[in-house]
This record gives sequence, structure tokens and C-alpha cells, in this order.
Amino acid sequence: MPVPGRRGLVSRSLLREEAYRAIRDAIVEGALAPGERLNDAELVEWLGVSRTPVREALGRLEHNGLVRTKPGRYTIVSPLDSRAERAAQSVTAAMHQLAVREALFDLTAVELDAMRTANARFAHALAEEDVDAALAADDAFHDVAVTASANPAVRSVLDQFTPVLRRVERLRFGSLGGRESVAQHERIIALCEAGDVDGAAAAVHANWQTLAPLLDAAPPAGEPPRE
Repeated sequence: MPVPGRRGLVSRSLLREEAYRAIRDAIVEGALAPGERLNDAELVEWLGVSRTPVREALGRLEHNGLVRTKPGRYTIVSPLDSRAERAAQSVTAAMHQLAVREALFDLTAVELDAMRTANARFAHALAEEDVDAALAADDAFHDVAVTASANPAVRSVLDQFTPVLRRVERLRFGSLGGRESVAQHERIIALCEAGDVDGAAAAVHANWQTLAPLLDAAPPAGEPPRE
């Protein structure tokens, strides 16, 4: 299993959360590719932590759909799976719609400006073909409503299901097709500013639906590795 080049990424004093995030990000960013075998010893060496937080991180990642394990046989990065991704998209879209509905009347001018600023960064990142910056700016845009909703259940569900979509989003924001989201974000802001709850919720749903063509193009779940 070729792991990313940096070693000692996580300090031994840090908790399992950092190990989880490091492995998750490597999967989402493609450093650990779909179908790739994951070796505990190599992950331990890379992260600079003991085997326990690595195993706990892999357990969480399996629960979140990013890792597949057959006890005593193999642990792999989950193959791209259109069915799992469509399910994650449905849940994620619903949570963002709920966040907008719960937050809209509490959104201040400062928060609307934060959405505009994030969308400007998003547009610039797309123009520069900087996928990492585009994803960060898109996260910042949608996070305004999620934070304003003050609903911990929404945050928890999004933390679980959003990473499943990240591999697909990297493809989307690396293409011209991702640029339509800039105008969609502008429409969401305008509807929020106008106090149109139903319109803003529908616009958020439409924004997340732009992933559908890439999800449809993804293959169904792959076969487990042969012994």
C-alpha cells in the first residue's frame, strides 16, 4: 500500500480524531485510491500513532462508507459506488435544506456577506482550477446556514455523509460543470435575503442536484479483492 509521502503527520499526543481525519482526507483527496488495500503497520508508521487509534479510525471510516473490511482478510478503500453516493447525496441535500429553513430568519447581514465572500472565493478557485480551494470555499458557503441553524443533528449527519461525496466533488469542481454552482449560490443568497424560505430551500436542493450526472456515471460497488 503506497501511503502519502509525509511521515509523522499526527503527533503521538493527539487523539484518534486526528488519525481519523488524516486517513479520511487521504481517501477523499485520492492519495489513497478506491480499492487500495490499507495496511495497519504502514498507516501506523505514516501517522506516527499506535495501532489502536488507527483501528478506531478505520472502524469509523467503514461506518461512513469510505472503507470496506473483511475481518481477517482485507481492509480496502471503498470503491466508487453510485448507489452509496446517491444515498449520501439525498441525505446531504436534505440536511442543507433543513439548515436553510431553520436558519433563514436568523441570518444577519454579516452572515449574508460571509456567503457572498465565500462564493467569490469559490468562483476565483474554479477560475484558477484550484480544486482544494474550491471545495474549501464551497464548504464555507454552505456552512454559514448550517452554523446559523444551531442544529447539532444536522452537523453530525453532514459530518458522516459529506465525505462520501468529496471524491465526486473533486471531479466536479475540476471541470467546467462545477462553475454553474457560482450562479446557484448567488440565487440562494438572494432568496435568503428576501426571506423566501421555500425558494431558498429549493435552490439549495437544486445546487446539490448538480452532482447527479457524476453520480450516474460512477460504477456500482466493485467486487472485493481476490485472495
